[in-house]
Amino acid sequence: MEIFLVAGVAFIASLLTFFSGFGLGTLLMPIIVLFFPLPIAIAITAIVHFSNNLLKFFLLVKHSDVSILLRFGVPAVIFALLGAWSLDLLSEWSLGFTYTLFGFTCNVTPLKLIIGLVIVFFLILESSPTLRVPNAFKKLWLGGALSGFFGGLSGNQGAFRSLFLTQNALSKEVFLATGVSIAVIVDLSRLSLYAKHWESALAQWELIVIATLSAFIGTLIGKFFLKKVSIEFIRFIVAWMLGVVAFLLIAGVL
Repeated sequence: MEIFLVAGVAFIASLLTFFSGFGLGTLLMPIIVLFFPLPIAIAITAIVHFSNNLLKFFLLVKHSDVSILLRFGVPAVIFALLGAWSLDLLSEWSLGFTYTLFGFTCNVTPLKLIIGLVIVFFLILESSPTLRVPNAFKKLWLGGALSGFFGGLSGNQGAFRSLFLTQNALSKEVFLATGVSIAVIVDLSRLSLYAKHWESALAQWELIVIATLSAFIGTLIGKFFLKKVSIEFIRFIVAWMLGVVAFLLIAGVL
């Protein structure tokens, strides 16, 4: 059951994220967490996310802007390590509470609450085309720091990365290529800090392989149909999906 569900979500998510700017992990992690403890779910998601980003990197690398990559990517790597370190601390935090709703036991933890709120914040930034972005959001080092930290903490880095990069007058090709190049760098840095969860995560190698292949198919189809779909409609659908996931995490249902 979980293999079919995760494969389906990986395919749809990778197809959507090719256009929307939301990270694959944002959609995939809340599904995997239904079947595994949160730190292990994040480690599994990170492996799939990194593999799919490598494919996008090789498809788009010729459009990357090295100057932007360095100014954004270096702070992203540093703060991704800090975010992943914070994840370990929060996963061991014993605070939280449970309650019963319609006979279903809900478990609210600090880590679920923080990740849920982060998704909500990302959702507001990503889905508000009329949002007035302050000048600070044009500073690439600040964008790298914020994107890296939340990428390390919860695997969700795409909204901050997209927000900052789009404020710097990039072409669509440079925006996509530079964004995925930065994502690969951040993924490499945070994967090293999930080492203690690797054994448990890699024990689910069949799930990882199937999810990765499904994501690859979604990415290849996305590239093929890039000029033929409405990004606004896709972002609308993704926004509602993320809103539901964030609410369920904050409420302790997931």
